[in-house]
Amino acid sequence: MAAAQESSIPKVLQITREYTKPGKAGMIHDRSESAFVQAMARAKWPTYYMGMTSLSGPQRALFLTRYDSFEAWEQDSAAVDKNATLSAALDRAGMADGELLASEDQGVFMFHDEMSLRPMADLTHMRYLEISSYRVRPGHDGEWIELVKLVKDAYEKGVPEAHWGMYQQVYGGEGGTYLVFTAHKSLAEVDRAFNEDDPKFVAALGEDGMKKFSDLIAASVESSQHQLFAFNAHMSYVPSEWMKADDFWKPKAAAAPAAKPAAEEKKAKP
Repeated sequence: MAAAQESSIPKVLQITREYTKPGKAGMIHDRSESAFVQAMARAKWPTYYMGMTSLSGPQRALFLTRYDSFEAWEQDSAAVDKNATLSAALDRAGMADGELLASEDQGVFMFHDEMSLRPMADLTHMRYLEISSYRVRPGHDGEWIELVKLVKDAYEKGVPEAHWGMYQQVYGGEGGTYLVFTAHKSLAEVDRAFNEDDPKFVAALGEDGMKKFSDLIAASVESSQHQLFAFNAHMSYVPSEWMKADDFWKPKAAAAPAAKPAAEEKKAKP
């Protein structure tokens, strides 16, 4: 299962969102999440996940768990339930982590190969993830499919190095929701996308293509959001091959809270 997960695009993606309370993000949340990572590592668990923290929008962390199928997800959950040691460790970590959270939710998404463009299976050296969310108007799937094809063809022509993976939400949210994932090695790639790639895309479409592009968006897209996240090694449980390939993923102890100065401690006593 592990080898299949990391060498191919996951067909099923389970995404957990954790919204932290004010003042409970950063290293405080990193330390809490590292308990889950340590429990999985001690169990040598074969299912991996990637954690990331928000650089835009509400303060939150995302956790992406990859599966080849819904059956594989079921088998993984059943195996966790049967492992008393791992289950107990995850329960303890969950109770501690819950003290930091304002809310939590889960969504399940399925991969669409025909709507993706050179999606990346290996994210070892990636540091950021751009996630664009599109809500398609009910009854306008035909225009949406036509829009995606138009965009893919223009990027193939004008920006041949472009890449993304497209997933459709099937559980845990509103119907007609699609997520577009674009991974980046650095934020310099975001600069290039705005300053160089976007003009190339427009040029590849041409005047008639731009009009069709605008018409299809108006017809099919009810709303959209664009968010940026940074991968977080403290919150990620990844295979050993990733750690060997890039030091970024190697386990590092999250910093402990700074000790109060002796004078401050004495003053704080009743």
